Amino acid sequence: MIMKEFVRYGIVLFFSVLFFQACGGTRSAAEREQLAVGIRQAVEMSDFIFEATYAYPTGYRSIYLSPHYDVKVSPDTVKAYLPYYGRAYSAPMDPREGGFNFTSTRFAVQSSPGKRKGNWITEVTILDLDRPVTFLFDIWENGTARLDVNDMNRQPISFQGDIHIKKEK
Repeated sequence: MIMKEFVRYGIVLFFSVLFFQACGGTRSAAEREQLAVGIRQAVEMSDFIFEATYAYPTGYRSIYLSPHYDVKVSPDTVKAYLPYYGRAYSAPMDPREGGFNFTSTRFAVQSSPGKRKGNWITEVTILDLDRPVTFLFDIWENGTARLDVNDMNRQPISFQGDIHIKKEK
C-alpha cells in the first residue's frame, strides 16, 4: 500500500516538474515580437553575431561544437572563428589556419528577405583573403540561423546556430 502511494506521488511529481519546466521555457508574444524586430534591424544594419552549435561537413555526420565558435559581422569588420571538417584541396602552410580564423575589413554584404515570412538571407563575400570565401546566412526571426560556407579550396560546410544582437555600449 505504501509502495503504491510512493510510486503514484513520484509519477505526479515527475509530470508536474516536467510541465512547469516546459512552460518556463516559452516566450510571450511580446518577447517574440521584440526579438523579431531586433533580429530584423541587426540584419538590415549588418551588425550581429552568429554563434555556431553544430557543424555539418559535406559527406560526414553532424558534429556538436563547444561554445565560442562564432562569426561577428559589423558594418566595417567580419571576424570569423569556426572549425573546418572535410576535404581541403590545398593545405595551409600554418597548421593554426585549418579552420576559418580571420578578421576581414574588405567584404561585400547583401541582405534580402527570404522565401518565407520572418526569414532573411545575408550573403557575406570576403575579399581580402588569398581565396574567395562566401558566408551565406539563413536567419530566422526566432534567433536561429544556418550558415553555409563556400571556399574555393575546400568542400562546403554548414553550421547551425543562433543569432545574437550586439549590445549597445
